[in-house]
Amino acid sequence: MNNYRFACLLVALIAAPLLAADTAQEIVDEAQRRATTKSERYEGLLESFNASGKKTSEKRWIFQRVGAHGQSKSIIRFTAPAEVRGVALLIVNRPDRASDQWMWTPAIERDRRIALQDRSTKFFGTDFSFEDLEEREAAQYEHQLLGEEAIGGSAAWKIQATPKPSRSSQYTKQIVWIRKDNYATVRIDSYVKDQVARRLELSDLRQVGGIWTAHDTMMTDEQRRTRTRLRLDKVEYNLPLKEDDFTVQALRRQQ
Repeated sequence: MNNYRFACLLVALIAAPLLAADTAQEIVDEAQRRATTKSERYEGLLESFNASGKKTSEKRWIFQRVGAHGQSKSIIRFTAPAEVRGVALLIVNRPDRASDQWMWTPAIERDRRIALQDRSTKFFGTDFSFEDLEEREAAQYEHQLLGEEAIGGSAAWKIQATPKPSRSSQYTKQIVWIRKDNYATVRIDSYVKDQVARRLELSDLRQVGGIWTAHDTMMTDEQRRTRTRLRLDKVEYNLPLKEDDFTVQALRRQQ
C-alpha cells in the first residue's frame, strides 16, 4: 500500500466514528423537532400489572404541558380513583440539567419538592420513575448510532444516548429506537450500569395535528417484571394554555 492510499485509509478510519456520531445527533434532533409543540393536553388511563400479568390497579390522570421543548412546564393530575383524585405533579424542565419537581397531595394539603436523589423511585405506584416523566432534551446527551433494527415491522435507527456530566440521571445510558419513516421514538431501553432497568415501548402511532403520537405506552421494570400501560385519549396540541397555571401555587389551587 502506497503512502497516499494509507493516508486516505487513516483519515477514513478516524472520520468514521465522528460521522456516525454526527448522524446520530442529526437523527435525534430531527425527531425532537418533529415532535415539538407549544402546548399539549391528553387524558390517560394507567393500568399496572404484577410479574404474573395480573392487573393490580387502574388510575386516570390528565396531562398538560406548555412552553418550548426542554424549557417546558407540565402538570400531571390524577382524576381517579377517589383515593388519589387531585394528587398532582408539577415538572419544570430545564435545558441544561435535571428538572425541578413538586408533588401536591390534597388529603394533607401539602406540597413537597421531589429531591434529586428520589427521582429514581416509582411515581405513585406506577413503573414510571419521577425521572421518566421529565421531557428528554437531546442536547443533554451524547449520541452514537449503533445501527438499524426493525421494531414492530418498521425499520428504525438504534441510537445510544449517554447523559452529559451536567445531566444528573439514575441511568448510565439509554438505547433509543427511532423509526426511519416518521422519526417517531418507538422504544427506549434505560440502563443502570450494564443492565436494562426499564423498557419503554411506544405503539399505536397516530397523527394528531401533524404530530406522530403514540397512544399506547408500556413501561416495564425489567428487574421486578412489573408493567404499567398508559393509554392516551383526547390528545390535543398547541392549545392556548397559560404558563401562570403551571406553578406550585396553581398546583394547590386547581383541584
